[in-house]
Amino acid sequence: MKKQILALSIGLITIGAFAQKDELKAAGKALKKDDFKAAQEAIMPLEAMEATMDSKYKAEYYFIKGQAYGKMDAKKAAEAYNQLFAYEKEIGKAKYTKEAQPKLNDLIQFVSNNAIKLYNDDKDYKKAAENFYLTYKLSPTDTSFLYNAALSASLGEEYDASLGYYKELQLVGYTGLSTQYMATNKETGVVEDLGTKVQRDLMVKSGSYILPTTEVSESKQSEIVKNISYILINQGKTDEAIVAIKEARKSNPLDLNLLLNEAQLYIKLDQMDKFGALMQEAIKLDPTNATLFFNLGVVNANEKKTEDAIGYYKKAIELDPDYADAYMNLAVAILSGEEAIVVEMNKNLSNIKKYDELEVKQKDLYRKALPYLEKADEINRSEDTVKSLLNIYDLLRMNDKADALRVIYKKMRQ
Repeated sequence: MKKQILALSIGLITIGAFAQKDELKAAGKALKKDDFKAAQEAIMPLEAMEATMDSKYKAEYYFIKGQAYGKMDAKKAAEAYNQLFAYEKEIGKAKYTKEAQPKLNDLIQFVSNNAIKLYNDDKDYKKAAENFYLTYKLSPTDTSFLYNAALSASLGEEYDASLGYYKELQLVGYTGLSTQYMATNKETGVVEDLGTKVQRDLMVKSGSYILPTTEVSESKQSEIVKNISYILINQGKTDEAIVAIKEARKSNPLDLNLLLNEAQLYIKLDQMDKFGALMQEAIKLDPTNATLFFNLGVVNANEKKTEDAIGYYKKAIELDPDYADAYMNLAVAILSGEEAIVVEMNKNLSNIKKYDELEVKQKDLYRKALPYLEKADEINRSEDTVKSLLNIYDLLRMNDKADALRVIYKKMRQ
């Protein structure tokens, strides 16, 4: 009886092997005709027996399966190709690997291009995120695709997915650092990225390129922490957001970007006292950063600490003489003193002498603010700068300047 069972089992295995061969043959013929649906139908019965498949057909099966699904199911196709590479490496015989590798590369490029199109052209950030993530899974060494997936998911308001991608970036130690090997095209004068140091140096040596430089991008680690925190805030998880960014800062307390990201977090939470404290800390790390002093000016102006605000705006201008917003805010801070003068003027409507004294004081305030307004307008003219200047010119009876500016303002309004 045992011999009969054994004989029956051998017969079944033999039939299975023939069936595998026939299905693979049918799938191969369908592929030659570019009939991918027929190829998939032929390969489908074999998917259930992958684990027990005859070893002499396994590599061919993976190769055909990858082609059959191709761009119709890139994930499934890529899995098949990767299984092929692993299997042929295991048996020490690379019969199909050489032909399959460029097919997988084409597949990765297809999915990547689709992701870029969805992001740039269609603005379908949800699907773009899915395709960027699939590109990353197909090519795990290209971690920039995982970053793109996180960014796209966030823009598509798929916050749970975005948060997962950002945390995965942290797990794989993504920094986003990249090195560009630049040189200037001698003929066009355009600075170009020449790919690698070897290629750049060869092109410079040939004489067609000059002025070689190397540019290293900034790390994106602090930005990742910031984005994680913002997502948590959007999800109403404020405490988790604060913990996330504070933990990141503990590991690198001198990272100015992380500090600024924490400061921005407090702006979102409308905790300006904590924002101001972090700005003071930031200045110690970067004492020549005009923006930090400008931000402190804004914080102090909002807290009605006008003299402190003026001091910070002047420091920002000292560090950056072309800082238009600092000039504008400085003028606004100076003019904020007008409110108290107007209150006193209204109290002294019947006291002509006192009223006239206050009016002189008011005009002195205008004259004090005027040079900063004019400088802001000179650096970056806008409807706001022109309107503010026009009001002061009228109040100070500077008629020639007011008339000239009124024409400009009218055109801007139109």
